[in-house]
Order: sequence, then structure tokens, then C-alpha cells
Amino acid sequence: METDDSGPLRPRERIIRTARELFRRHGVRGVGVDAIAEQAGTNKMTLYRHFGSKDDLIVACMRDVALEGDQIWIDLESAHPGDPLAQLHVWLREAAECVVGDSRGCDMANAAVELAETDHPARHVIEECKTAHRNALAKLCREAGIAKAELLADSLWLLLEGAQVSSQSIGAAGPSAHLIAIGEAMIAAYAQQAPKAKTKARAAVSA
Repeated sequence: METDDSGPLRPRERIIRTARELFRRHGVRGVGVDAIAEQAGTNKMTLYRHFGSKDDLIVACMRDVALEGDQIWIDLESAHPGDPLAQLHVWLREAAECVVGDSRGCDMANAAVELAETDHPARHVIEECKTAHRNALAKLCREAGIAKAELLADSLWLLLEGAQVSSQSIGAAGPSAHLIAIGEAMIAAYAQQAPKAKTKARAAVSA
């Protein structure tokens, strides 16, 4: 029986973990509930008792991914309390490690590509999660004293998303290998603009 640090997994947790692994390898459209139930050591009746449909299971998997993502911000604050700039640099390094260490890319981005229906419930979860993480990154940039925090956050976010796709298509040795160097250059460039902005503001007040 599959376990984690707290002991044996309950059927619902086991099904979600199994579904996520299979979705990652084969795509959300490439694996059916029969295969998921069998791999999870259960049956379709149990699966449907916890999830009314495969779409509901996909939603649950995306929410599970979102919870893992939320923990990142908690860990950053715990590791570097009160130092948003240090948190920003650590976020970048951890993002690079994720890209290099996982050739399958982002679970949410992969699912979004397969779920062509714009009203699919899982797409709403993906949009909410991605938006929340982008906003958290922008908040971190603002707290770090970046003058154009929103623009830097969008630049770093697009860099990460692009690196994940590049790593999938041509491998981790391609452009994605320079994610940290590019990201650090971005942060440095935007950080240098902050003192100038403050100087101009003081000059305006003095005038």
C-alpha cells in the first residue's frame, strides 16, 4: 500500500497521487479511469464515489498541484523572513531547479493545452492558481523595492513559463539552462531603477 510520512494513504489521496503521475506521463486525455483505478489499487466504483467524473478528478489533481505551489511562498518567507529581495533570488533558483529537474514541464500548463474547452472547470482552477502565483511574485517584487514591480514580475513569469516549454522541446541544455543568469540580470536591471525613481521624486518635491 502506498504511504507518505504520515502513514498509508487514504483511497482519495491515493487516487489523486496516481492520477497525477499518470497524467504527467500520458496527459490528461491519454489515460482513462480504468487505468487510474487499477494503478491506484482500487476500482472504478470507489473512484467515482470520490470523484463524480474524470473531469472532477482532473480538477482535484489541479487543486492538489495548487496547494503544493502555495507552500513555496510559505517556505520562502520562513527561510528569509523580512528579506523579500533574498526571497526573490531564492524563488528564481528554485524555479530553475524545477525546470532542469523535470523534463515534463508544468502539470498545469500541460493540462491547459489539452483541455481545449475554455469552460472546463479545471481551466478555471489553473487560471486562478497561475494568476495568484503571478500576483504573489509581483507582491514580492514590490516589497523588494523594485520600481516597476509589475513589469519585472511579468518578465520573470514569462521567463519561467518559456523555460519550461524550451526544456520540454529541446532539453535542459538549451536556453532554459540560462534561466538563472537571465533572471538575475532582469532583477538587477529593475533594481537599479529604484534609486533613480526616488531621486526624481525628491527633486520634484524640492522644486
